[in-house]
This record gives sequence, structure tokens and C-alpha cells, in this order.
Amino acid sequence: MSGTVLFTGTATAIGGRNGHSQTSDGSVSVDLAMPHNGTLDPGKTTPEHLFATGYAACFGSAVEAVGRMKKLDVTGAAVTVAVSLVKGDDGFSLAAKLSLKAPALTKEETQEVLEAAHQMCPYSKATRGNIPVELSVG
Repeated sequence: MSGTVLFTGTATAIGGRNGHSQTSDGSVSVDLAMPHNGTLDPGKTTPEHLFATGYAACFGSAVEAVGRMKKLDVTGAAVTVAVSLVKGDDGFSLAAKLSLKAPALTKEETQEVLEAAHQMCPYSKATRGNIPVELSVG
């Protein structure tokens, strides 16, 4: 790894998808479960929810940075990320769909910010070439 490490988040999971995961500092502590017919037991979550949450937050910061660089008003911009667990012939994989709503921007400006943020966001960089990521203006 090259560069200066700014922060490291550490988590431990016990019991896999039907277990518990917690960060080393206790800031996140979640019970995990496999969905049954598309629904979850109350109070439980999935690794896909956790990944989607992190990706949406990180992408939102990239949207804000792009807005500042391009002098575009991204106030109130909302990033929605859907992360899917996919079963294929080669086993399991992930796929993501990102949507950006930016109330103060035109559709064209929103598309411009979406594409620029996708080049900047560390989560987008990590997924690029590894999982399909679909972008849309919401």
C-alpha cells in the first residue's frame, strides 16, 4: 500500500451471515441474518446492507467534493446504493446500483457529478473491474 493511512476501521464477525459483527471500538454492533423469502428478522441486517451504507456515505462525500470543484450546488444531494448478493454458475458475487438525486442540479449536471464522483470515490475504485456497478440519475 502506498500513501499515508488516514484511518483504519476494524471489525470482527462471529457466526458468518447468521452471526454478529462488531467494530473494534464498539461504534457498530449488529446481528446478522440470512433473509427468508426476501425479508429479515426484526433488528437484524446483512453484509449487503452494511456495504451499501458505507458505499453511499463515501460516494456522498465524493459528490460533495465534485460539487466544490465544479462550483455546482449539490446541497441536499441523496445517494442511494443497492448492493445485491447474486448467485451465478460460478458461485456467489455482488452487484451494485448507485443513484444520485441532486435537487438543485439539472439532469445533465447530476449525470456529470455522478460520473466524476464515481471516478473519485474509494469504494468505486475498489469495486471497479471487480463487480458490476450501475449508475443512474434518480
